Amino acid sequence: MQIAIDGPAGAGKSSVAREVARRLGLKYLDTGAMYRSITYKALQEGIDFSNGALLAEIARRCNIEICYDEAAGNRIFVDGKDITAEIRSPEINKHVSVVSKSPELRSELVFLQKKVADKSRGIVMEGRDIGTNVLKDADFKFFIYASLEERSRRRWKEMQEKGTILSFDEVMKEIAMRDRLDQEREFSPLTVAPGAKVIDTTPYSLDEVVEKILNHIQEHKKFSRDIPSKNATDEV
Repeated sequence: MQIAIDGPAGAGKSSVAREVARRLGLKYLDTGAMYRSITYKALQEGIDFSNGALLAEIARRCNIEICYDEAAGNRIFVDGKDITAEIRSPEINKHVSVVSKSPELRSELVFLQKKVADKSRGIVMEGRDIGTNVLKDADFKFFIYASLEERSRRRWKEMQEKGTILSFDEVMKEIAMRDRLDQEREFSPLTVAPGAKVIDTTPYSLDEVVEKILNHIQEHKKFSRDIPSKNATDEV
């Protein structure tokens, strides 16, 4: 089973996709972490963010590993170094949408993402162009979003809990800019994939959104396997 989950920054894609994958016993891939990892490497090496050829070269030569830990959640490693905290910094947030505009880089990472999916017995993949570009033939496609104010509130709260101090207005301005860059980029812009189920997560909790997705899959599934209950403990 392949499940594609797309949506803008702060919509809750990572949390939702991770829990859906856990409940279904499928692999989970956060493609945004891959773009953030390349942004981190580009900053470390002083590479011009507009140089798509060099960004693609980084993707070809560095080793990105995304591992899931029950206690700590997703851990992101680049060339053996744990950069989980670093790629969520304001500096990365500021530049990641510019980096991800590169057609050369996106081609490299989409190739890797498809390779991961092909090797998996089943996967939940989330990002900006999964249903439209990476997993065009996914069994299920979802597009989740929330109001700009709600997404900004969630991101601001998350950053406060991690000790990153930014004003709510600064966070909202940053997310609005990322929305514009994601929607207006020429190559694989953020858009709703054909056939995707659209879910406005603004009024719902994480559990409620996960239940909506699982109920939709249950109602339309092409597979004989039952969907695990809410209390399932399958490991990814």
